Amino acid sequence: MFRHYMEKKVSELMAQVPDVADHEALRLLLLAVDEGASWPVGDPDVTAEVAGRFEGYVERRRGGEPLQYIEETVQFGPLELHIDSRALIPRPETERLWELAVDLVKGLDEPTIIDVGTGSGNLALAMKWIRPDSIVIGCDLSCDALDLARENAARLGLAVDFLIGDLLDPLPTSLRGEVDLIVSNPPYVARSEYEGLAAEVREHEPMEALVADTDGLGILNRIAVGAADWLRPGAAIICEIGETQGLACLDLFSGYSPRIEEDLTGRDRFVVGSAPMASDVH
Repeated sequence: MFRHYMEKKVSELMAQVPDVADHEALRLLLLAVDEGASWPVGDPDVTAEVAGRFEGYVERRRGGEPLQYIEETVQFGPLELHIDSRALIPRPETERLWELAVDLVKGLDEPTIIDVGTGSGNLALAMKWIRPDSIVIGCDLSCDALDLARENAARLGLAVDFLIGDLLDPLPTSLRGEVDLIVSNPPYVARSEYEGLAAEVREHEPMEALVADTDGLGILNRIAVGAADWLRPGAAIICEIGETQGLACLDLFSGYSPRIEEDLTGRDRFVVGSAPMASDVH
């Protein structure tokens, strides 16, 4: 569509992709030209080289590839992270998870924070950014995701340890009973719900970061059971959950005096609790 010409105006180029949302087409064009958001002002000319890159990005988007994977960046709270198909794309709901987690360690000196299923490292790195005095460890079972998380940490200059292993298993034994916060955005989609997800999610994002057992509760249950060995008395735990899982999670996390918090759309989205104090344990 864009080949065999020297230059066109931005407006002409944008008019040739009516099937792509205007804001997405503009982002892809800015990616192709590697300029700031103000560049299209005045309807400048676009070279054939830039148009060719734009065409490639448009075709990837038409094929359902998420815009964030094409741009290879995603904003998460205060951070701009590198993102690709090695990890789940952080969502706005998980930014709210981060905000709630930050509140849970307010007033604590040098808190020890564990991010279970760290993926791109978004939660772990955002926690370290806002609490530079903290000790933060991210765990994941995926070597590819951990490579991505470490790349993000190095680029941002944030000292977070990333450990490979299943849930809390890779933590050093010295941290038993010493953790101040466990935070997690675990897989919580039931297998029966997976086919109902948007095609661009099913076809491009890692399934293992989304699906957990037949009912979606298996990994949440394992986190609830395993966290007891690691948390200090009174320490906090918070997990993102599915919007229909609130009542079930109150049961799963019953040992932590749990409550359910809603996301910005009013849906049940987070289970929050605290480890019992020593005097509460019988």
